[in-house]
Amino acid sequence: MSQNVLVPIADQIEEIEAVTIIDVLARAGANVTVASVGAIQITASRGVKLVADKLIADCTDESFDLIALPGGMPGAEHLRDCALLIEMLKAQKTAGKLYAAICASPAMALTPHGLLDGKKATCYPSLQDKLPELANGRVVVDGNCITSQGPGTAMEFAVELVRQLCGDEKAQQVAGPLLMKP
Repeated sequence: MSQNVLVPIADQIEEIEAVTIIDVLARAGANVTVASVGAIQITASRGVKLVADKLIADCTDESFDLIALPGGMPGAEHLRDCALLIEMLKAQKTAGKLYAAICASPAMALTPHGLLDGKKATCYPSLQDKLPELANGRVVVDGNCITSQGPGTAMEFAVELVRQLCGDEKAQQVAGPLLMKP
């Protein structure tokens, strides 16, 4: 059975992170839903236009095995300010299901809502002082929470998401053709 993944997007998110997460998880066979917290089409941080599958409001009754937030500023703030998304993330954490964030999103979208309380995490270096408990590493896994530093770590982050969601064997199968270390 395919794993269900939600990747929320917003205006001014970091496109490298969003597209890498979506692409790598799709390569693993996950059923990836891209949902916007604003309009169906958004403009990412470098002017790239991305089109969501649906709006976040249309996802609230669905169940996801993983919710993975791209970063970028002020995109991470737009994610932070979406009450429906935060409600979904809190339910995800409470249920012990996977949730993840990269770049600015751990500090700007997760921390203000207590979603990193009791968790070691990382984020974009200039925002690390906003984390409740900083862990060294490009990608950090603490229980059901996965965080990463930024655009240059996006591929490692996405492969780790595959590992957490589908296991080591699937992570190796996906990483090999991408010329990544599993």
